Amino acid sequence: QVRLVESGGGLVQAGGSLRLSCAASGSIFVINTMGWFRQAPGKSRDLVAIFNYGGRTDYADSVKGRFTISRDNAKNTVYLEISRLQPDDTAVYYCNLRQLNRQYWGQGTQVTVSS
Repeated sequence: QVRLVESGGGLVQAGGSLRLSCAASGSIFVINTMGWFRQAPGKSRDLVAIFNYGGRTDYADSVKGRFTISRDNAKNTVYLEISRLQPDDTAVYYCNLRQLNRQYWGQGTQVTVSS
């Protein structure tokens, strides 16, 4: 079993910044992909940023230039640096990890941006 624990969410004013962290633990053999999704109230859970196969990074168009994903392989941890936050960024941010033919989700961390 794999466990993902997110941290770093909170309430921030528009234009502000946050850093989210996601630490993976448990039976980790090979991480195929690891990254962040978000879900706003009444909306679907959508990709934000991810490390794909081979370490390539992909971002949603809406966050390019404002969000940066990074990782510490030794700690099985990914980070999401969020800058120039906008009210539309308000959502629960979920960490996701795919290993072999299974995927895992964290419990989510709330990011709320006030205008």
